[in-house]
Amino acid sequence: MTETVNLISVLTCPECGFVKQETMPTNACQWFYECDACARLLKPLPGDCCVFCSYGTVPCPPVQQDKKCCQ
Repeated sequence: MTETVNLISVLTCPECGFVKQETMPTNACQWFYECDACARLLKPLPGDCCVFCSYGTVPCPPVQQDKKCCQ
C-alpha cells in the first residue's frame, strides 16, 4: 500500500500573521522562507527540520512518512 503524502501546506508568518499556500519540495528541506508581506526571513524553530514543520499546516514529506528529514 502506498502512503499518500500531502505536498500542500499553508504557512503562517509569526511576525505579521500573513498566510500563504505553498507546495513543499520533495527532494530537499526548506530551511528559509521569506514572508511576502513583511519580508521576515523565517527559519525552523529549535527541534524542527524545516519551515513547513515550524509554520505550516502540514509537516514536510519526510516527516509525514516517518522518515528522517534533512539535517
